[in-house]
Amino acid sequence: MPLAPTHTASLVDQAIEGMRALLASGEWTVGTRIPPEPVLGASLGVSRNTVREAVKALAHVGLLEVRRGDGTYVAAATEMQALMRRQVDRVELAHLLEVRHAIEVRAAALAAERRTTEDLAVLDAAVASKRTALAAGDAAGFVAADVAFHIGVVAAAHNPLLVELYDGLVETLTASIETPAGPDALEAEHDAVLDAIRAGDVDAAAVASAVLLEHVAG
Repeated sequence: MPLAPTHTASLVDQAIEGMRALLASGEWTVGTRIPPEPVLGASLGVSRNTVREAVKALAHVGLLEVRRGDGTYVAAATEMQALMRRQVDRVELAHLLEVRHAIEVRAAALAAERRTTEDLAVLDAAVASKRTALAAGDAAGFVAADVAFHIGVVAAAHNPLLVELYDGLVETLTASIETPAGPDALEAEHDAVLDAIRAGDVDAAAVASAVLLEHVAG
């Protein structure tokens, strides 16, 4: 039986898989502009038209964003992240907090059980950065450090699906954090989460995380 010829569809699939690999490897990060079609086609071994079809497919599922006259940018690293981001834009803040509660409380409990020395170092650094930024009046630095703390807790759970789900909330989380005009009103709550994780106390970590989110909700 003769071999079937290579069809355009299979070349598009080849290009899609190549782009997915770049996303998965971290070489293409969210917010970055991907190379132009000729460059991308040459690196993937396909034509410009094939690249164009692959880009359309990935834009359709929310991984890429085509900006007319500007180029194509990475919108999400995975379909799950893209889906979460689309849904977050459609829900109320109260619903978002409920989802955060579902993810972060469980993640904190798992982090207390599974955290490594490296995980604790990341969390310690985030807490230190928050305090430094607050003292310096660095609002952007404070928000970035706060977000890094929450991401670090979820990462310390060592559950890749939880991490992927949480990634879809990060943009909204970032936008929701306000820099305190005075002392950090939630400093004790963050410290309680970290202390419980450090101590390996699963129940205390879950409770501390729940209390933190309750206070965030006001």
